[in-house]
Amino acid sequence: MTFSRKILLLLIGSIGITLLAAFIFLHFTYRDLYLSTVRESVESQGQRTAAHYHSGELTEEIIEKIHWYNVVSEYEVVVADDLDELNRLFPYEIDDEMLVEASDRDALLAGQSMMKEGYVDHYGRQVIGGVHPITDGTSTAGYVYIFVPLEGLAQVFGSSIPLLIGVGVLFFIILSLLVGRIRQSLFRPLASIESFSKKVSEGEYENRLEVRQMDEIGQVSAALNQMSEALQHQEDRQKEFLADIMHEVRTPLTYIQGYTEQLKKSDQDKEIILSTIESEVQRVNSLLSDLVELNRLQEGYAEFDRQPIAAADLLYETVQVFSLPAKDRSLTFKIEADEELVMIQDTKRLQQIFYNLIENAVKYAPAGSVITLTLKETNQQMRLSVENDSTLSAKEKERIGERFYRADRDRNRQTGGTGLGLAIVKELVRLMDGEFKIDLNTHAFKIDIKMPKEGQTV
Repeated sequence: MTFSRKILLLLIGSIGITLLAAFIFLHFTYRDLYLSTVRESVESQGQRTAAHYHSGELTEEIIEKIHWYNVVSEYEVVVADDLDELNRLFPYEIDDEMLVEASDRDALLAGQSMMKEGYVDHYGRQVIGGVHPITDGTSTAGYVYIFVPLEGLAQVFGSSIPLLIGVGVLFFIILSLLVGRIRQSLFRPLASIESFSKKVSEGEYENRLEVRQMDEIGQVSAALNQMSEALQHQEDRQKEFLADIMHEVRTPLTYIQGYTEQLKKSDQDKEIILSTIESEVQRVNSLLSDLVELNRLQEGYAEFDRQPIAAADLLYETVQVFSLPAKDRSLTFKIEADEELVMIQDTKRLQQIFYNLIENAVKYAPAGSVITLTLKETNQQMRLSVENDSTLSAKEKERIGERFYRADRDRNRQTGGTGLGLAIVKELVRLMDGEFKIDLNTHAFKIDIKMPKEGQTV
């Protein structure tokens, strides 16, 4: 069942419940108010009518007064000297019974009043009445039966029927307008959402839903737009990723294929060719290892063995690894480190951060320049900054840390690398509850990292 049909059934059900409630209310009013009022009135009038008699015989004067009351009131009155005569004067059956049955005589002869209710064919209606003995308290002179044929439900509320019809017509007009408005504001956006979802499921992420108002449907539409935009961005990134990895893998494979063909033709420069092939294989292995490492970090599968670390010593040790490459390019390290800084972190992961940052600086700093490393403690946090001269624009700096992104557009093979080093650093810093930031307000290339000095021991 469609959503629109469910809403329609809900509206129809609401109308049905409203009409049922109105009927129950009218029935309650008729039964518990109108009938109760008539019963009380009949009983009261019967007692007042019988009270005209004080003592002695039932005189013509008293009977005339009672009949006069029958003329001026809405009630019917029957007066008789005995119960048999009362049955003759009111010969109609009430619910297939005589007015006074044998079972009623003892109570009436004892001076007790009795209410009689039921359907009378002669009147074609329900009748409510009461038989009242005419007595002075010691003897009974006669009986009076005062009754009234009841009005039906339609007669009781007859004057209200036009008003109810008018209100009903107005109600249905308003309901029709309301349903039309609901169809416009609810069903049409839902149909658009359904069509939009099908297109997204088919891979069309460029479409967007129109958000006219921020109600529940509008919020859903906005969320779907954000989802589609994110999927489109993800698809673009995936295409870019596949293009990058194809470029990265194709280059060493091309070299390997070319050198292999050359080796088949001649043994000349065999050692050089084999060394080059080995280098390219190592490059592919390094690329795949970095990809696996980055994916594990992004999926949160990394494990940390946090132990006390002398951060300055670890930094000096890592810098020493790059002493020869730095010397070859006439680079100078300027280090300012807090010797007292002790951290509770994973030694291997922290050194990996130091290594990738320094490697990036050594590769891309201009020859003969200075690489500045600053390590200090601030507010129970380790703060590390790596700064080197650079000609990168602010736009290029913003992309540093993306997969495979390297500022050298032609991917100069002399620099090497996979373009994943800083991406791995960003993920490691995130997993270690730290913050990775590239300063865009300076001409130099400066990376600032801060992370808690004491991580949670696992």
